Amino acid sequence: MRKATKILHTLASCGLIGALLGYIVILLAAPQETPAAYANARAAIAALCNYLLLPSLGIALMSGLFSMVVHPPFREQRWAWLKALLGLTMFEATLGIINAKAGAAAALSARIAAGEPQQKALADAIANEWGSLTAIMVISVANVVVGIWRPRLFRK
Repeated sequence: MRKATKILHTLASCGLIGALLGYIVILLAAPQETPAAYANARAAIAALCNYLLLPSLGIALMSGLFSMVVHPPFREQRWAWLKALLGLTMFEATLGIINAKAGAAAALSARIAAGEPQQKALADAIANEWGSLTAIMVISVANVVVGIWRPRLFRK
């Protein structure tokens, strides 16, 4: 059971980081020539969040916590608790920041495509989105590093 949980956790972590990278690639390479093309790219980002990012995050978080249940020595390791704290932080940040910004930017770009002049608001939303994406990616990579490195963390 422990190995199956670890495999599920690792696969979900791959999906999570892959979704974040896909999000970044779409932001960088999305056609921006017309508002309609950009609205389509924002819709792709929203779909990426809904179908890959959030499910991967949920599975990674649940399998990580479940691994602490099925493998009691993890509950005594401070690195495991750090990973749990980072995972919960990433879950909160992803739900509160990334998904909300992706949905808001998609709705805003659809209004621009319909002819409403709101390019300044969209530019501001994208600038904030880059900061959020960077923070989520740093937390995600830190979680992987802690899981591989397994530091002792303040042992006496």
